[in-house]
Amino acid sequence: MKNKRRVKIGDVYAIPLPNETYAYGRVFKDAGIGIYKKISKNIEDIPMEEEYLFNVGIYKDILQNGEWIFIINKKFENEEDSWPPKMSNYDMISGRYYIYYKGEFQLSTKEECKDLEIAAIWDSHHIIERIMGSNKWNKENY
Repeated sequence: MKNKRRVKIGDVYAIPLPNETYAYGRVFKDAGIGIYKKISKNIEDIPMEEEYLFNVGIYKDILQNGEWIFIINKKFENEEDSWPPKMSNYDMISGRYYIYYKGEFQLSTKEECKDLEIAAIWDSHHIIERIMGSNKWNKENY
């Protein structure tokens, strides 16, 4: 049994990719993880710029099971920055659109939601597929 480390806001993890490179993710509040744009061959070459490819929800066990490697904790400059960006949600039953932000849903419009990430919790292989360029996660494909 692996010793599970406590996941903290600001933790940066190296994500091993199938092409023997590493992507990096930073833990946000509300089960969020920001996937950095930077990819590196050297696991210790962590991103210095806070530039993210995308930010999604993640299952906590992915960060505790040793599949992704804890590198460092980079504290956020302030409380506001530690929240993931706004995300969208569409309720198929009511036909209503919502914006999810800071743990709350607010009624919204299709137009306001169109460029936002869909609020969902992702598994590790889905995140890796998206990092590697799979477009099956684009809104237009579902």
